[in-house]
Parts: sequence; structure tokens; C-alpha cells
Amino acid sequence: MFRPLVVAFAFVSIVYPFGVHAELSLPSRVIISVHDQKLMLLENGARVATYPISTSKFGLGDGWGRMTTPLGFLQVAQKIGDHAPTGAVFHNRRFTGEILLPNAPGRDPIITRIIWLRGLEASNAHAFSRCIYIHGTPQEKIIGRPASYGCIRMKSSDVTALYSQLPLGALVQIVPDRLPKVAAAPARHASQPAAEAMISSTRAEKSATMPGGKSAPVPLVASSRRGA
Repeated sequence: MFRPLVVAFAFVSIVYPFGVHAELSLPSRVIISVHDQKLMLLENGARVATYPISTSKFGLGDGWGRMTTPLGFLQVAQKIGDHAPTGAVFHNRRFTGEILLPNAPGRDPIITRIIWLRGLEASNAHAFSRCIYIHGTPQEKIIGRPASYGCIRMKSSDVTALYSQLPLGALVQIVPDRLPKVAAAPARHASQPAAEAMISSTRAEKSATMPGGKSAPVPLVASSRRGA
């Protein structure tokens, strides 16, 4: 009867060997503040960037059927949208071929990039099955206040930059309080990923466009999911 518990503990120990409540200087790590409605990217313990975000307008938690944002430690389980252009609309995690501009009226799908999170604690164990993502939204004018259906929403330019810097397995911590005070990385280091993300996005848009200006659907991993 104890074997499942041993296996579960071994899994968490491999993913996060010093315990989920330890402070680690991981190569890449994200802290999301519900209070500030901001996301901070750290590399080797230094602050690389801070972005405005939106958590759930329905509050916090991980209960089934409740469109809330979970708290605690999670990790990047999957990344979807490598070759999708900015504004690419995703349905069931597949690029539909449609591209939306920021603040497109009457539209609120998942766009640009998807960073799918897996919970590492009992308090957020349903996050992966609930399809809790960090993703782009066309509703950029309301970024900075709770507006999602459980996911973490970002502006397209910001989620593209984050996506390029955050590897699979990276730690994501969602806290109810303010962001901690963390020293900034050197200016050169901090600006490098953003520039690379911009180049990557431009190349992706070119590669995803067919002659005549029509967008070619990009085959991506998929399963069932509606917008969040």
C-alpha cells in the first residue's frame, strides 16, 4: 500500500531534489505574483525580465470544474508553438491557420505560444489535467489584472520572449504575495534573450507563411482543450 507513495516521492525528488520549499538557484526559473499580476524570469538567481500577466478572474485553487489559478511549485511539462507566427490562434493546441492582432474585437482564444504546466505539490496536482498554461492572449488591454479562466495570460511579444528562454522542466512558482526583490542580471545578459526571441519570432512568421500571404497551419502536438 505504500509503494505508490514511494514512487510519487521519488518522482518529486528527481524533479526537485531538495524539496519544493527550498530556495534554489536554478538555471531558469519563473515566479508569478498574483498580487502584482506580474511574472519574473530568473536565470542563475538573477532577474532577467519582468512581464505583466493575468491570472484567473475566478480566484485561486486547483479544484476540478473551478476555473481558478493554482498556487505553489509547478514545472514546464510541454511547450507548443515553436514555429507559429505571432498571433497564431490555437484550438485544442493546434494552430488553426488564423492570426489575430492585439485586442481583436470579440475574440479571446489562446494565441502565439503555449507553455503547459505540471503541478509538483498536492495543492496543484490537477494543473496538468486541467490544462493550466502560460499562453498568449489577444486581449492585451486587460493584461495586468485577473482576467483568465485559470491560466496565466501574457502579451504575445512577452510570451514569445519567455518561451525562448524557458526550457522543459523549468520551475514555475505561483505565489499570492508580491514578487521578491531580486538583483537584476547584467544588462548585456538580460537583453540577449529578448533579441534572440525577436529574431526567432520573425523567422517563424516567415516560415509559416505561404506565397500569396496565406498562413500555413503548423502541425503541433494536440489534444482536447478550450481557451483559458
